Amino acid sequence: MPMLDLPLDQLERYRPALTHEPDFDAFWAKTLDAARTVTDPPKAVRVDVGVRAVDTYDVTFAGWAGEPVRGWLVLPRGRAARWCVVEFQGYGVGRGRVHEHLLYAACGLAHFVVDARGHSRGDTGDISPVSSGPHEPGFMTQGAHDPEAHYLRRLITDAVRAVDAARDLVGAELLAAAGPSQGGGLALAVSGLVAGLDAVLPDVPFLCDHRRGALVSDRVPFLEVAQFLRKRPELAEETFRTLSYFDGMNFAARATAPALFSVALMDPVVPPSTVYAAYHHYAGPADIRVYPFNEHEGGGALHAMERIDFLRGLGDF
Repeated sequence: MPMLDLPLDQLERYRPALTHEPDFDAFWAKTLDAARTVTDPPKAVRVDVGVRAVDTYDVTFAGWAGEPVRGWLVLPRGRAARWCVVEFQGYGVGRGRVHEHLLYAACGLAHFVVDARGHSRGDTGDISPVSSGPHEPGFMTQGAHDPEAHYLRRLITDAVRAVDAARDLVGAELLAAAGPSQGGGLALAVSGLVAGLDAVLPDVPFLCDHRRGALVSDRVPFLEVAQFLRKRPELAEETFRTLSYFDGMNFAARATAPALFSVALMDPVVPPSTVYAAYHHYAGPADIRVYPFNEHEGGGALHAMERIDFLRGLGDF
């Protein structure tokens, strides 16, 4: 895949204007205050999945409107963890299987793998009246007419409540939000909405600079927005206004925790300019790892150890 976005020297200067509406902070304060009125504690049931080197728990916690969201809690066996990494998943992925999530625990960190409501490889159905159980992706224009109704309002609320659940369940001293692609966008949302994070690890993060993404990328999920607006061009400004409430660069401008980004310069799914948009607006200390010849896999296994080293530099384990 050849490079399809801006050259690196232009990416390093790319800093579009923020798109948040005047009521952005009030919108999210109201949303999260309502979600936190549900005080049911998270439930963790120990499960045997055949992986003997870790302790594994099937977790259910209250997300948007108190609706149940699932997750795996994977702990290093026989020892307390100083760090807990709350990891969000990519588009369509869900929490998957426990054996796909062993690296952090193998390195001595607690790992809370959060499911994504309605995604086809997840277990968390979206039982809200406007949606359904797990199904194939197609979320970007669900509720495009109104931020109150958009799917991403529910998904981001779930992410914030996942951090609340991790604090209740894991007695870790340090807390990180992480994820690839959509999961990276959710980590950025959490970085701007949750106080007291110690690290943020967004890998090739999706959900940033929506207008640019819809103009540049010819792959889903950004393509969903372009396809919608081909049929309803008169709804473009309304749609991008709605998406601004869920834009990673607007959350990044409110973040304070140290962050390690990754970007792939041949990524056809998440154009690197959209990653740099969030990176350049990130208000806390931030660094970025650039993978010039990689597509949406980003740095893959190489970058996984970059994340481990970054966390170790913030607080050894």
